[in-house]
Order: sequence, then C-alpha cells, then structure tokens
Amino acid sequence: MGRQNRNLRQHARQPKTSMALPVLRPNAAGIDVGATELYAAVPQDCDPQPVRAFGTFTQDLHALAGWLQACGVRTVAMEATGVYWIPIFQILEARGLEVLLVNARAVKNVAGRKSDVSDCQWLQYLHAVGLLRGSFRPPGEVCAVRSLLRHRETLVSYGVAHVQHMHKALTQMNLQLHHVLSDLTGKSGLLIVEAILKGERDPHRLAKLRDPRVKASAATVAKALVGDFRPEHLFTLRQALSAYRHYQQLIAECDAEIMRLLQQFEAAPEASGPPHPPGASPEKPAEAAAAAPKRTSRRARAEEPLRAELRRVLGVDLTAVPGLGVQNVHALFAEVGRELDAFPTSKHFSSWLGLCPDNRVSGGRVLSTRTREVRSRVAQGFRLAAQTLHHRDSHLGAFYRRMRAKLGAPKAITATAHKLARIVYHLLKTGQPYDESVFAEAERKHQERRLRHLRHEAALLGFTLAPQPSVS
Repeated sequence: MGRQNRNLRQHARQPKTSMALPVLRPNAAGIDVGATELYAAVPQDCDPQPVRAFGTFTQDLHALAGWLQACGVRTVAMEATGVYWIPIFQILEARGLEVLLVNARAVKNVAGRKSDVSDCQWLQYLHAVGLLRGSFRPPGEVCAVRSLLRHRETLVSYGVAHVQHMHKALTQMNLQLHHVLSDLTGKSGLLIVEAILKGERDPHRLAKLRDPRVKASAATVAKALVGDFRPEHLFTLRQALSAYRHYQQLIAECDAEIMRLLQQFEAAPEASGPPHPPGASPEKPAEAAAAAPKRTSRRARAEEPLRAELRRVLGVDLTAVPGLGVQNVHALFAEVGRELDAFPTSKHFSSWLGLCPDNRVSGGRVLSTRTREVRSRVAQGFRLAAQTLHHRDSHLGAFYRRMRAKLGAPKAITATAHKLARIVYHLLKTGQPYDESVFAEAERKHQERRLRHLRHEAALLGFTLAPQPSVS
C-alpha cells in the first residue's frame, strides 16, 4: 500500500478545470469506490498527499475515515457503484460525516484520460463547488426493512424457478396436471404431486384428491394423470418439490423478521375516520366485502396483520386507494419510508419516480416529452396498480379508461400511476384518509364536457339532443 501511495504522488494532479467557480464546501472530499480499493481526494491545502488509495477491508475503511477527519473533511461524495458503497457509507456516516451518494450520470468527467485518481479528484471538485446533489436514501431503520423485502423478492424468484422445474418434470412424464389446474402449488396440486411421489399411480385415486372447487372435472383430472412414470423424472420432481418447500419456509421466516422490524416503529398519528375493513374499498363498501367470495376474504384475512401494521406505522390506510394492495403499500414503505420531507411537493415526488413528462426544449422547440427512464420499485408498483383499475368502478378506474381511449394503454398506465403517486403523497403528508367523494366535482365537469361535445356533434349532423324521461 505504501508503494501504491508513492505512485499516487506522481500521478495525482489538480483537475484540468480551473477553480473559477466559488468554493461552497471547502471541507469536501471525493471517493472513487471499487471492489478491492478506494481512491479518496481531499482539498490540496489539507494534506501534502491529497489523493490516497485504501483497501476495502474494514480496518482500511476506518483508516480512511480517520484520515478524512484529520484533514478536516466534513462532507464526502461518492458514486453509487453496485453495493460496494454500502460499508464505507455506513462507516463514514457513523463517524459523523455527511455522505452524498450521487448518480454516476451526474458526475461524468470531461473528455480526456480516465483513471481512478482523476475520478476521485473530479468528484471532490464538483462537490466543493456545489454541483452535486445526493440521491434519496431513507432512514436506516427503513433501509433494514427494504433489504429484507428485496431479499424476499429474490427468494420468491428462486421458488418460482423450482416450480418451473416441477412443470418440466411433469411434462417429461406426459402428466398434464399443470394444464388442468390453475396453480400447481395450490392445495390440490401439492396433494396430487405428493401422492405420486409416494407411489400412487391410479389416476382415479389421484383425481379424488382434487378440491371440490376445482373447475376441471374428476374425469379430466384423471385423464391428465396418465403418463410415463420414469424414475429419473420422479427424482427430479421430488427434488424440485423439496427445494420449493424449502424456499417457502425461508419466505415465511423472512416475513416474520419483517413483521418484527415493523413492530419496532413508533405509531404515526392516526388518521381521522374509521379504517376500511379487509376486502372493502370506496367503490365496494363493507357490506359488499362481507358478501365477497371466500377466496377473496381468505386472502384479505391472511394479509390483515401486515395491513394493520402498515396502517399503524403510516397513520393512514393506503389500501383504501383503488388499485393499491397490501404488497404495494409494503413496497412503498420499504423504499421511501413514511416521511416524505425529501420531496417538497408531489411534483418532486413524481419526478423522482419518473412518472411525469421530462420536457426537452432547445431553440424554442420541444424536442421530447417522454418520461425519464427510472428504475424504481415504487414506480413499478404504481404502474401495476394502475393496470388493475381497468374494470374498477371508481373515479380512478374511469380516469384510466378515459386515458386509455385517448392515449393508448402505455401512456394511460403512466398517467394513472402519476395520479396515484400524487394521491399517496397527499395522504402521507396530510394524514387524511382516502375519500372518493373529493373527485365528484371533477367527474361532474367531465360529464359536462362530454355533454357539450355530444351536443356539438349532434348539431353538425342536424340533430338535437333531448333528455330521456326517467322511468318511475
């Protein structure tokens, strides 16, 4: 490491750009993050060797933090490089330094030679003159929930891969069970697969294990269970089922740990008004929810503990918003938390999600109004929620159908997701419960516009609209 630092003395130099801009942060540093080494740059007058290299072992990171503090550094900028930035971010933050995690797109260097030394010096210069803005990062306790939820998504994807292995093994034995059952991992599917692995070969006995609610008849299921039971395919099926059950157990343990972390959050001020019961929504009141199919109410009962915990933490029941389910709200909280102070207005929040137009103007001409390409789990959740509104009898459902007829499906999904984001921002900032009646005035104006349009079209064709008498 000493020889490496001696080489840095030869190659380190001031950035080509002269310090013409006013220095707003004289105690700023820049770090170029790598997998095995870090390069840090401090102001030229802070140390005889303003650029140093450090390893990525924990003691090296503490040595870096000590050197920065000895140089009088108070704020540090670094790029978000994979997950390599997380340990150094946490150590520097624990030492009391302000750490800015910046987007690599915002710190592109000028054309010329590129090296780790020049990169860290360029970061230090941009940060010193105030040209960098840190990326949003929720509080540490929310980041813990976010890490577990993202890990849970990985476990779910691994479990799905083993379900596909089960499908492949059944297909190789010409057992068409996964074609007559909507879900192979449901109650009926797992019972039949377990019976096959235990040695049962009679298709009629296997068909009797189906749940009475299965739409396919017993004869159809029995016909699908006639195949070629090869030992190698049965072995594959057994291992795939075992792996699937293992991942389901890991997912259950992950859910329990997430619930434990949620219970450690202090309760937010309760929103005024009674909470919506499970399965109810503004367009489907509690009476209708009570009469809903059993499968819907059973799913709602399974999600009720998480739903109640999220309402306690957030202070408002976001599942009352049409299209937003418990999992959508859970992902929203894990990614942004309950405090949206980092976003002054709903416009800032929508822009961070990439759900609003990104106008590109040059020479007085609008070059593009496309939305920015943003990889955000929250934005993806809002888009999925918008897609579910196609058949919903609510103001948001009518808005989506109207935008779909006018703009097409992709733009309608983005527009509706934008509206959902602004609604959620308002609910979290004000703590008010969702109220569908506030859209009544907007719906009335829309109906008036439709009526004026119809009257204009009828007048052009020589007709006159007349209201139809009501039938008593």
